[in-house]
Amino acid sequence: MKELKIKSPLTGEEIKRLKAGDKVFISGILYTARDAAHQRLKETIDKGDDLPIALQNQVIYYTGPTPAPPGHPLGSCGPTTSSRMDSFTPLLLREGLKGMIGKGDRSSEVIQAIQKYQAIYFIAIGGAGALLAGAVRQAEVIAYDDLGPEAIYRLEVVDFPVFVAIDCEGRNIYNKS
Repeated sequence: MKELKIKSPLTGEEIKRLKAGDKVFISGILYTARDAAHQRLKETIDKGDDLPIALQNQVIYYTGPTPAPPGHPLGSCGPTTSSRMDSFTPLLLREGLKGMIGKGDRSSEVIQAIQKYQAIYFIAIGGAGALLAGAVRQAEVIAYDDLGPEAIYRLEVVDFPVFVAIDCEGRNIYNKS
């Protein structure tokens, strides 16, 4: 296990050097999206319309931030269960998404898509939403504001702490065999 600092948006070179189990600190841009936003992204792709964010090389964090307390860009932003996004993930990876942050294991279809599209799946520590929010420097709703906390936010982060759960070669920290 290594400890690495990386920038987002991701590069193919950065993705290839990350291995399952590595502790990673991400600086740069993360986008938030949960179930409802993923459904809308899928519908937009299915219609052939332009997405509200360019997915190429981006990282989506599966979270729904709480309201910002005074003097902070947002409130607690802990990870949600990633498997809830599994039905949408291969499509978004095909569209250029390179990283996802959540918690829990992924389906075999998602793992295959991670390998096919040379992407990466990170996990964040559940129950540590307030701590994770401390890495956020700016937050702005950029799409689907009617969804409240499930809107798509653009976050600027510095040293956002995660672990590589599934790397681009399909190695998986959840696989015990």
